[in-house]
Amino acid sequence: MSGTWKKDEELEIIKTGSIWYKKAGVHDVAVEIVGNTAIIWSRITLSAMVRGSEANTEFTVTEVYTKEKSEWKLLALTFSSVRDTHVIKH
Repeated sequence: MSGTWKKDEELEIIKTGSIWYKKAGVHDVAVEIVGNTAIIWSRITLSAMVRGSEANTEFTVTEVYTKEKSEWKLLALTFSSVRDTHVIKH
């Protein structure tokens, strides 16, 4: 289970109930800021109902933001499934 999509697609997934997010446990976070761009890597365990079946999946989440004036705006969000031994290098 992995995915890359934009806000409208994520909202549609939630609206239709194809994925019901129950709980996200965050294990590790790394942040890198270059100019007006921020990249955030997180390791999470996501508990969800996916098309009617219980799923507990380990993910690395990558978020990319840009700073416009005083606000951070999300540009990209990617979930990549990984083994539970995966470690984010700091």
